[in-house]
Amino acid sequence: MRKAGRHFLQIPGPSSVPDRILNAISQQVIDHRGPDFAKVGSKALEGLKTIFKTESNVFIYPASGTGAWEAALVNVLSPGDKVLMYETGHFATLWKSMAERLGVNAEFIQGNWRGGADPDQIEALLNEDKAQEIKAVCVVHNETSTGSVSPIAAVRKAIDAAGHPALLMVDTISGLASIDYRHDEWGVDVTVSGSQKGLMLPPGISFNAASEKALAANKTARLQKSYWDWADMIGPNKTGYFPYTPATNLLYGLNEAIEMLHEEGLDNVFARHARHGAATRSAVRAWGLEVLCNQQGQESGVLTAVKLPDGHSADGFRAKTLAEYDISLGNGLSKVADKVFRIGHLGDFNDLMLMATLSGVEMGLGAAGVPHTSGGVQAALDQLKTSNPT
Repeated sequence: MRKAGRHFLQIPGPSSVPDRILNAISQQVIDHRGPDFAKVGSKALEGLKTIFKTESNVFIYPASGTGAWEAALVNVLSPGDKVLMYETGHFATLWKSMAERLGVNAEFIQGNWRGGADPDQIEALLNEDKAQEIKAVCVVHNETSTGSVSPIAAVRKAIDAAGHPALLMVDTISGLASIDYRHDEWGVDVTVSGSQKGLMLPPGISFNAASEKALAANKTARLQKSYWDWADMIGPNKTGYFPYTPATNLLYGLNEAIEMLHEEGLDNVFARHARHGAATRSAVRAWGLEVLCNQQGQESGVLTAVKLPDGHSADGFRAKTLAEYDISLGNGLSKVADKVFRIGHLGDFNDLMLMATLSGVEMGLGAAGVPHTSGGVQAALDQLKTSNPT
């Protein structure tokens, strides 16, 4: 039976794609070796630098974020190299698993999945590495499984305080274009991101931003690579082209997305996400539920992960809410599977959309029989009123 109205896709990505971007993507395919394509490619490559806030190279792959993870590792590391990674959640764990499968020796700093990476722990381990065997520190900026943000600038300071030459590699797949990120200013060597979150595009393209130090490491890195090799990209990219067939129509959409972000202003985009995160957390606490991220100041503006009371199935709640109110919420992953649901509030998203989302969640809690206190929607509304930018 048909359901009236729009479906609410409130997972933490892919986010809903605005009509302007859908219209841009719908243009006819052009010759990716022809003269007209150079304008499209150059605009995308240069425009991305303004989003990553870098003057260095940004590489675009026709791949998911997982592909860009692999590209980041294979371009700067050699078999047996040691890297230091931090367990912020599910995606940090997957990145570590990938590194090990590629032949990298990954040391994992254990975390509790309730906050970002701890710079002090990183500094302490780097200080112990007297032989400077650690080649890179890998951190997830916005951990999509937990709704927590790592302080990347502080991690850079920790590396510098230890006097360690390790590269700083950061995954901001779900953070870029939603929360503040500064590749150059924060001294990041390799940044990984993707299209389907804050950039408001469908899945299908992903990115590596690389510092000069990372580009130098690429010349001696011995992990096997072909498709992912930055060296093959640099020459063609200088004139707006790629060494293999790019995702042409997604590049049309990317250029439109970059224009939209600058029309709103990146600082305004970040402030909007922060407001929505704060309002969502107000709702969760008013319901008497618990926000998974319990480190003040590290809560994400991209999503909020919510713990359900013991004995209640988060997946059962999500299924009931989808069936009754046509809203998709994110599931809990690995360690928090069926214990947590996630509310995405990212991308092309405004106050009214947030209030509709939270109304769906509150009605779903009631329909699923989850113990809660009514009034979360009102608490969010009050929060929005007090933080109204106008």
